[in-house]
Order: sequence, then C-alpha cells, then structure tokens
Amino acid sequence: MTKSPRSLLTAALAALAALAAALLLVPGALAGKPAKAQPQAYAASSYLTGLGDEQTEMFTNPLWQQLHTKIARYIAPYDAAVRSDELAKAREWIQDAEAAHQQVLVAFYHSEHTPLKLPSVATYQHDVQKFIKDFPHVRQYQAYDEANRGNIKGELVSPSATTDAKYYQALKRVCKGCTVIGLDVLDEDSIHATLRYVAAFKTEVRRLRTVMPSIWGLHNYSDINRLESWRTRELIKAFGGQVWLTETGGLVQFKPSFLNKHGSGLTRAAKVLNFMFEVANAHKQIKRLYIYDWTGGVSTTRFDAGLMNAHGQPRVGYVVVCKALHGAKCNVKTVDN
Repeated sequence: MTKSPRSLLTAALAALAALAAALLLVPGALAGKPAKAQPQAYAASSYLTGLGDEQTEMFTNPLWQQLHTKIARYIAPYDAAVRSDELAKAREWIQDAEAAHQQVLVAFYHSEHTPLKLPSVATYQHDVQKFIKDFPHVRQYQAYDEANRGNIKGELVSPSATTDAKYYQALKRVCKGCTVIGLDVLDEDSIHATLRYVAAFKTEVRRLRTVMPSIWGLHNYSDINRLESWRTRELIKAFGGQVWLTETGGLVQFKPSFLNKHGSGLTRAAKVLNFMFEVANAHKQIKRLYIYDWTGGVSTTRFDAGLMNAHGQPRVGYVVVCKALHGAKCNVKTVDN
C-alpha cells in the first residue's frame, strides 16, 4: 500500500527525533569532542606533540623516528653564541633537528659558565642576537626557561618577573618576525606564587609598551604528576591566550620528598603520561605539547623523565606516547630500568 504524504512526513520526523535522541546519549557528539577527555590519536588532536631533549642521539634512534613528530625543543644558555663549547653543542643539535625536518623551538636559559649571575639586559640582547644570526632558520624562541624557578643556592639564580619582561622585550627587538613565547613557567605545588609572577610580568610588559604575548609557555609537572589538572586550568586562565606545554612528562626519578609522597618508577610515569594527554585534550587553548625528555636513566642527575633509558632502550612510557600518537602500531619490547 502506498503511504500518504502525511504518513511519510510523520515517519521522517520520527526518524529525525530518534537520531537526535541517539546523539544526546553520546556526550559531546554535536560538539565533536568527548565529554571526558581521553587520549586521542595524533591526527585527531588539535595540538602538535613533540620532544624536548639536548642529546643528538634522539634523532638517529629508530624509535624516535617512528613517532613522526614535527616539533622539537632545545634549551640553550643565553650566552651560547659567545661560548665556543656551548655553540658547538647547539649547532650540532639544531643541524640534526633540521635535517630531521623538525621545527625548532629554542628556550634560552642561564649561562653554564656563570649560573649564579644574571646578565644585564644589554648583555642578554647582544648574546641572543648573535645566536639568532648564527641560526637563521630558527624562528621560535623563549626568553628564559623556567623563569620563575627561583634561586637555588650554589646552583643558579632566576630572573624576577620584571627582569624577564625586559628579556622578552629584548628578544622581540632583535628577532623581528619571530614567534616569541611569553614567559615559560613552572606550575609548582601551590600556584599562588606563579600566578603573581604572571601578573607582574604582564604589568611590566604594559609599562614597557611592548606587545603582550599571544602564546604562553607552561611546565605542568606538578599538576600531572599528582594526576591533577586544576593548576593547568588556572594558569591557562591567567595567561589569557594560546598555551604551549613547553615541558611536561612523567617523573621516573625526582627529589625524594616528592616521590615518597606521590610514588615513583616507570609504571607510574607511564600512567602520568597517559593523563598528560587527557589534560591536553581537555583544553582547546593548548596548541603544542613538548614531552621532556627522551634520554633518561643518567646517573649524574636526580631528574629523570626519559622515554628511553640511558642506553636508548624504550621504557613503558614510550609505548604510551607512541600509541597516543599512532594507535596500536607501537608494540615494542620495553625495559624495566
């Protein structure tokens, strides 16, 4: 029997209602994102993922090549261009990175020769300008790595927010057309000091009549290694722009006071890395994620967040990262050290 136009219309409306109801049962279906952030494949993510490391061995490791990343971050002393030893290291790393088709982000840091003395703004500007001329293809910079880290007796000093704003201005002045990321801060356990640092930096940038940054750098180790995300959320709000997680990762080894309270080891670090992707997926402001670092297990340092051990062998955290980027194509035999 041929159905009447009225009955056909009724059937069509019923089908549309059923489809709408089905969509409502899938949280976020209309918005194109899950209700609860879950690790997504690299191609489906709204941010780029890469690695931060200072060892050139990363670029020749087939396991790194398997990740097919496009971005990499290097920490260079602000005076690297006027120190032959540091310049040689930077040149080798950047050349290898560019040969591997990586877009390089350079974060300037304290001098390895005079870590207890901050440079004047004039000295800083002179030295970073020479670095920029030596590496014309590098067009992304950070004025000072972990600027709010503070002073560590006998090890290093860090700039105030006012001084860091002046370094930021100097870097923008000598690197026309570059992407200069505003600040580069640690979240810390209690973020109140970090929030004050961000506010003071912004105040000084306005006083200097410099362009306010549109991209901000954050190291959210404290947050994700506690399997929390509120610090990241609050700092994103304070920045008020695009955010790059310029360092993040799962701690295998760190100072005992932290790990005694929150745990340690490779399995725990892998769990943190999984959570790291959840947090990044949950914030549309996050556009880049640099996992730090590739090389771990070095006995001379208390900090270890490596995806590899000291012999370039994969840890379980590597598998988490590889699967997050490329699905189930990353079955490798991992090591337990």
